[in-house]
Amino acid sequence: MRRRLITALALTTIGMPAVLLGGIFYFLLMATFLIGAAWEYVQLFRAVKLEPQIHITMGGVAFILLTRTFFPEYAMPVYAAAILIALAYHLIAYERGRDQSALDFAITIAGLTYLGWIGGYLFELRNLPEGGWWFMLVLPSVWLADSGAYSIGRAYGKHKMAPRLSPRKSWEGYAASIFTGMIGGAFLVYAYSTFGNFSGNITILQGALLGLILGILTPLGDLGESMIKRQSGLKDSSDIIPGHGGFFDRVDSWLWGAVIGYYFLVWFIL
Repeated sequence: MRRRLITALALTTIGMPAVLLGGIFYFLLMATFLIGAAWEYVQLFRAVKLEPQIHITMGGVAFILLTRTFFPEYAMPVYAAAILIALAYHLIAYERGRDQSALDFAITIAGLTYLGWIGGYLFELRNLPEGGWWFMLVLPSVWLADSGAYSIGRAYGKHKMAPRLSPRKSWEGYAASIFTGMIGGAFLVYAYSTFGNFSGNITILQGALLGLILGILTPLGDLGESMIKRQSGLKDSSDIIPGHGGFFDRVDSWLWGAVIGYYFLVWFIL
């Protein structure tokens, strides 16, 4: 736990200026996590003898993120081109004797979609008006929900939530995720509105509702990555981040949080 906290503080020290400044600094930070997660994603499947194409997966994710951030009118064509290039590659691989090429192709496309297109919502969220504040509402609410689930689940968890996917997750931890997400969302709106220069048109009740939704749904991102890891027979996607595993281990709930937070704000607040 101590190692986990020290790493979290170090990441916050590095990440906070990039989040506040936005632009290229924010892009480089998030792109590092998502492209790193793409590399780990490929390695997880290679552990069970599947062969998603690493250069297309990582390069496709990089170009999708780049266009979503700086050239949004080209984002969909780049995404479509990555899919077609992936199919062409795996057709050739099949002709050369790779019998599982169709499955490899599906895994490559899933990586491009999940880490590239869905990951792009981390940039869409930051690019909203007053995007730094919205990011600091949505993602910390997710982190508070995660922390509540981890702490309470570790101390009091007795009823397993998903024993095949994640044996350590409990219904007690999940309940804590929902509660801390809701309280965290409400508190952050109050704190930013009272002590910061945040002028977003969101009430404390709406902040609580956002946190509640995030607490309910973002654990599915963690369970989704757990499904891939269980199939691969690995505990963590890597050990590059001390106490936290790999890049994929970190962004699994961010992906869900960014999409849910973005559409909540666009549909109900902005």
